[in-house]
Parts: sequence; structure tokens; C-alpha cells
Amino acid sequence: MTNPWRRVNVLSSFVNANAIHANSDLLASAIPSVRNLARQTTSIRFGGQQVTLEEEKLLPPLKPDSILRDRYRIIATVGQGGMGSIYRAEDLRLQGRFCAIKEVQIDPSSSPEQQQQAREQFHREASILARLDHPNLPKVSDFFNEGNRDYLVMDFVPGTDLRQAIEEAKSRGKFLPERQVLNWAAQLCDALIYLHGQEPPVLHRDIKPANIKLTPEGVIKLVDFGLVKLMVPDDARTITVLQGRGTALYTPLEQYGGDTGHTDPRSDIYSLGATLYHLLTNEPPAEAKTRFLHPEKLIAPRTLNPSLSLRTEQAILWAMSMHPDDRPASVRDFRDVLLSTSPLGLWPTREDQTTLEKIAPINRILAAAALGMLIISVLATIFSPTLPVP
Repeated sequence: MTNPWRRVNVLSSFVNANAIHANSDLLASAIPSVRNLARQTTSIRFGGQQVTLEEEKLLPPLKPDSILRDRYRIIATVGQGGMGSIYRAEDLRLQGRFCAIKEVQIDPSSSPEQQQQAREQFHREASILARLDHPNLPKVSDFFNEGNRDYLVMDFVPGTDLRQAIEEAKSRGKFLPERQVLNWAAQLCDALIYLHGQEPPVLHRDIKPANIKLTPEGVIKLVDFGLVKLMVPDDARTITVLQGRGTALYTPLEQYGGDTGHTDPRSDIYSLGATLYHLLTNEPPAEAKTRFLHPEKLIAPRTLNPSLSLRTEQAILWAMSMHPDDRPASVRDFRDVLLSTSPLGLWPTREDQTTLEKIAPINRILAAAALGMLIISVLATIFSPTLPVP
């Protein structure tokens, strides 16, 4: 069966390229099955116009004081998306412990077999998430299902998210200090190195400022496992833990294919680079689909924030390369360049690159200038007239 998301992308590209007026009737007639996708997205932009899709109604959020599994008392709904809600809850067995509960509603339009497969997949992969233990990740402590809803229980992380930090800095006409952002970046890199180092590797796929929380103690937490994926070692594909598609501003081009697109750790690196771009410039980067047609739409970070160091700018742009092969091969490689203080750093991307190609662009210029001055001095020495000995 043809993947409907691919058909949406094809239609979207055609409409955008030809500036055709699109509406819901055109969308519905071109892709009859698109209504089944409404639980993953509520609208698609065609030619600058927002087209709202018909959306199946989700079950309403749980009410405050609702009890789940005779253990968790719902305090409030703190977030809501296309697949369910996120709640703040109290653990009635452990006095004083609060947790976040992510709800995932099973697609009611799917067949009983598909619903059973989705539930088995959720439990299988949630058990892997429950084994993760890292200071920059919330601890997953429980998972279960009730009725048509699956639940993932994790630590409730106090503090503010980095989207709020951007908005606060922007309201004061300031930029977040580069040193502070790089400190946060180091913690995020540590978390991603840990995730990508699991067997099988775990991908997050929705890194963005709103999904990064800063605790009162100054610790960064990468939250919302809604798009975490597990890479299958003997397969080029990945398996979604909890269905979702990422946030366009921070999503690499290869992730637009939904579950048919091949994603690997370099997809998270793109999202991390896009997140750092936003944190350091107060402006979100141009979407990958826009950059594909108009590369000039991505404004260099130092154009927006002239105080930013050249090394940081280049590291961010490297992470945000359109093709995965042009990005750092690993988060460790990206971290080493981003946080390095050495004057000459390597810029490793593809396995077949020469040593010269690996040298960061600005360092290539400096090296060429130094080599040129050396050649000039040698030539001047050789061809300078010999002065007579007195």
C-alpha cells in the first residue's frame, strides 16, 4: 500500500512549486485516505495557505483527581497533542512524589490486529525506555494501558523550558549568553551520546527548545519521549516507539517521510543544531523543506547575533547540513568541534573525505594564508641579492 504521507509530500511539493490554490476539497480528492492522518497533524501548508484536515476526535483528557491503576492521581493536564495528553500526577504509593504521565490513544479507525500490534510495540519499546538511566533524561518508571489508552510514567521535571528562556531574552532585547548555551549543549550532547550508544540505539527525533527543561539546579533535561525511535541493527529502518512526526522548524529533510524515511543519529544532530541556532539567535531556522528549494533562506547565525563566535556558528551550520552525509558522523564528533578550543580542528563528515576536506573551512583559510607567507619568505630569501662582504 502506498504510504499516504509520501503522497501528501508529493502533492505538497507540486502545489508549492506551482503556486496552485489548494483547499480541503483538492486535498481530500487527491488523497482519500488523508483523513486517517489527521491524528498526526491538524493542518498542512500549501502555497502559503493553511489547509485544515478533517480530524477524528480524540477521547477527552482525563479530569483532575482521576485515578490511574489505583496509584496515580491526575493533578492537571500540562500538554495536549495529536495522539493524547500529558498530565502532572501524584504517586499515591510514594508520598510526595510527582510524575509526568504521557498518554497515547490508539487509532480507533485501525483494525483489531493493528491495534494489538501497536499495543505490543508500545509495551516492548517502553520497557527499553524504562531501562534508561542518565542525569539529563527523566527516568521512565512505569507503563501500562487502560481502555483505548497507553500510558508512560516518568519523572516530573520542575523548571522552565528553553523556549521560555528564548522568549524572555528576546523580550529584553538580549541574546542568551553563548557560554551558557554551550554549557547546555554539552549536557544535551552527553544525553544523546548515551541514547545513541544503547543496543539498539535510541533516537529522540523531536529535539527542540520546548522539549528541553532547565531545572532550578541548572541541570538540563531532554524531555518528551513522544518521538523516540529504536534503530534495528539488521535493518536500515527505525521503529517508532510513540507515533509522531517532529516539529518542522527543527526536523531534517529525511524525517519528512514519516516512518518510511530513514533516520539515524545524524537526524538528531540536525535537530540539535537547529535548536542551538534558535537559542543563540532568538530566531528559529528556516525549515529544511524551504532550504531545499531556497538554500539562501537559512541566515548565518552571526548575521543575527554578531557577538557569536565563528567556531560556534560553523559547528551549528555543519550540524544543519541538508544531506546526512555532510553532517557530523556522531554527536561525539559534533561536541568535540563545538566545544573545542584548539586553533585547528578537524571537520569529519564522510568516511571518504581527505584530511584537507576535514579541516574546518576557516582553518583552511588560515592554513593557506600561513603557507603562502612561508612560501613568500622562502622565495624572498632565495632570490634576494647577496650583499658584498666588507
